Amino acid sequence: MRSRIRADGTQLSDPSAAGSMFRYRLANHEREVFSVAFLDTRHKVIAVEDLFAGTLDGAEVHPREIAKRALTLGSAAIICAHNHPSNNGEPSAADRSCTARLKQALALVDIRLLDHFVVTADGYTSMAARGWV
Repeated sequence: MRSRIRADGTQLSDPSAAGSMFRYRLANHEREVFSVAFLDTRHKVIAVEDLFAGTLDGAEVHPREIAKRALTLGSAAIICAHNHPSNNGEPSAADRSCTARLKQALALVDIRLLDHFVVTADGYTSMAARGWV
């Protein structure tokens, strides 16, 4: 799935496709990893990159670095995700705060945050589906 999405500019307008892709990429990591799908104006994938890695229960995310990479790639929107090695799929207060900061920072440079997924070995949770993006 990872190579297919990267190679052909697959459109990620369906939340289940994005959630499944991130679950495939992140579910088996033993520490938190924060990944970003960079999309064009039609939500076709430009690149998918793991940008930050942390510890068993956290990863420091820098909105500035995400915005910088998105601008470099000419991205109009992003979808991001991170895993919870604890297998608890519930977004934490820190996850929600990070999402809000990231959305605000990206908006300053006209890049849309479409969703933020929390991924576990058993599934994923979409923050957009909960109205938190």
